[in-house]
Amino acid sequence: MNSKPFRMPTISSNLSKARRTHTPPGPAAALAALDPGRKKHLTAFLKATGIRFKSIELLNRSFIHRSVSNETNQKINNERLEFLGDAILGAAAASILYTIFEDKNEGELAKIKSVVVSEDILSAVALQLQLDTLLILGRGEELSGGRTKKAILADALEALIGAIYLDSGYKSAFAFVSSFLHIEIDRVLENRYLRDYKSLLQEFCQKQYKCYPSYQLVKRTGPEHERMFWVELVINKQHFGPASGKNKKSAEQEAAKLAWEALNPD
Repeated sequence: MNSKPFRMPTISSNLSKARRTHTPPGPAAALAALDPGRKKHLTAFLKATGIRFKSIELLNRSFIHRSVSNETNQKINNERLEFLGDAILGAAAASILYTIFEDKNEGELAKIKSVVVSEDILSAVALQLQLDTLLILGRGEELSGGRTKKAILADALEALIGAIYLDSGYKSAFAFVSSFLHIEIDRVLENRYLRDYKSLLQEFCQKQYKCYPSYQLVKRTGPEHERMFWVELVINKQHFGPASGKNKKSAEQEAAKLAWEALNPD
């Protein structure tokens, strides 16, 4: 593909050192003034990635998970930044794909976009940037392994995008998104990363079994703001799952992935 090369921000030894010595603040401390240790860690992150921020407080807010608000009864978290960042990410991704692929129609562009901005890819990028070390979680979420949950990591990356937009404008946010999105687009097209398992499985089932996969919503769990959906997949009387996701669509994709890997049609 003919795309302009962008370089993904890399993590230097400065951030790795700060990671070893920094302990993320607890819920109450997260809402107070930034302490020197936290500022040092955030500054090391900016230096390592090459991202510039005028407001270190805004940067810090992008890493405060809503579980902190649940435990402190104060609505200071990254949810609104995540909402904004999701929109900026979508616009940037659409613009990049529109520019690169002059020969692809709307459906093809939408399919690529849905994969490159998926939870799996965004959470992997977040880990590469070591956002897991910057997260501030409520005690319950911390104990339940929230620092490694894909949804929380992906949301933090979107919140960071939103914070960059508010701090430095769309051009800076677009540049940041471009820095990791181009390589993910290449990976998707080369079929080396995440795949649209629902589409792959449907084509396989039609050819192999002369039937369509059947997705059944088994249950919903969790509070409204952290709802999890559980979906079971049936193919030719074989049951797969249930698999979970933060919405029905992502749960279906996970169930399709389980079935694809079990049937091993490759």
